[in-house]
Amino acid sequence: MRRARLLLPLTLLALSLMPAAAHAAVGIGIADNKPDMFTDVRFQALHLSYARLDLRWDVLSDVDATAQLDTWMAGAQATGVRPLITFDRSPARISYNPTPQQLVGAMKGLRARYPFVKDFSSWNEANMNKKPAIVAKWWLALTKACPTCTVLGTDLLDKPNMIPWAQRFVAAAGRTPKVWGLHNYVDANTLSTKTTRKLLTSIGGNIWFTETGGIVRRANNSKLIFPTGTVRAAKVTSFIFGRLAKLSPRIQRVYLYHWDTGVGGGPTWDSGFVGPDGEARPALSVLQGVVARSAAHR
Repeated sequence: MRRARLLLPLTLLALSLMPAAAHAAVGIGIADNKPDMFTDVRFQALHLSYARLDLRWDVLSDVDATAQLDTWMAGAQATGVRPLITFDRSPARISYNPTPQQLVGAMKGLRARYPFVKDFSSWNEANMNKKPAIVAKWWLALTKACPTCTVLGTDLLDKPNMIPWAQRFVAAAGRTPKVWGLHNYVDANTLSTKTTRKLLTSIGGNIWFTETGGIVRRANNSKLIFPTGTVRAAKVTSFIFGRLAKLSPRIQRVYLYHWDTGVGGGPTWDSGFVGPDGEARPALSVLQGVVARSAAHR
């Protein structure tokens, strides 16, 4: 009996000294609608696997927009990047909700033009202004139209309604998506894991951070204030990979928004790795280190 009592503490001690099961390294990508990143040697040197494009759902009805899309897709192919297309509103009809059939038609048109595209999301930040039941119908139609594609339920924005909205989506769809997109800028830029953790415990399915990143500057009238700047953005980038992406093996991919701000910078938002002067920012060094460590552990 005494020997059994001794063995138990020793067994627990041995278990405590064993390394925790490592999560598989997350896939890393960039979310940026501008195709110039594909020709940037600094981007090419990263050998990233993924890129995300937030795309007007009726893009193929516009000749100029389609030409820009062709350029982006050619860059993705040339660099070996797997695209993720997130559907979004059309500037021609900003408040119009396409029918499920129209969204399926958009997917089929894109698949016919770019057959290598197999990742889609039903809508961008749908919990901002779309009803869960409408988006659930879109998702069901898209998944049925392309069974070999990965179709995210939607891209969720980390605002207070996110979790009840997602739960209503699941109720309307009658099943849980295999993957959700998440834009967790608040957690990332406040160095918190609270909202991302809560989402993980509230709904099933895997999570892709389809937009996240350290914010250098923003002027979008948000009432939520947190530190910004190039040094802070580097710290946030480190936090994303060191803490947020490691919360669960269900977190499979991280798409960082965005590569560069373009000439002159964005009018309301800047979270670029490259500034408007074309110079790399500290966050790029952090990303380069993350990518190098990930490659070393493959």
